[in-house]
Amino acid sequence: MTEQIDTVTLWRPVGPQELKLIEKSGMRAFPPRLPEQPIFYPVLSEAYAVQIARDWNVPASGSGFVTRFEVLKGFLDRYRVEHAGSKAHLEYWIPAEDLPEFNKAIVGRIEVTAAFSKDATATD
Repeated sequence: MTEQIDTVTLWRPVGPQELKLIEKSGMRAFPPRLPEQPIFYPVLSEAYAVQIARDWNVPASGSGFVTRFEVLKGFLDRYRVEHAGSKAHLEYWIPAEDLPEFNKAIVGRIEVTAAFSKDATATD
C-alpha cells in the first residue's frame, strides 16, 4: 500500500547567483537568506514567477530563472498566503530562520522551468 503525501506546487524566480547555489545543493534546497533578506518568498503561480524573473531578475542581474518544486502541505499550513499587490500575486512569506525547515519539506528536486536573459526570449 502506497502512502499519499500531500504537497503544494510552488515556484520561485531566481537570479543566476541563487541558481548556482541551488545547483550546489543537488537541486534540493534554497540557499540561506542574506542579512538584508529576512523573508523567503515562494509564489503560488508560474505566471507570477515568470513576471518576476523576466521583469525584475533580468534587469537586476542579466538573467532570471523560474524554479518549480513541491513542498509538504503540512509544513505550509503554518503560514498564510499573502497578497503582494494584486489577487494574482500570491506568495508565502517564510521567515529566513525557517528556511532550513522549509528546505527539509521540499519533496523531490527543484526544477528550472524557464530562463530569461537580456539577449534571448524565454526557454523551457
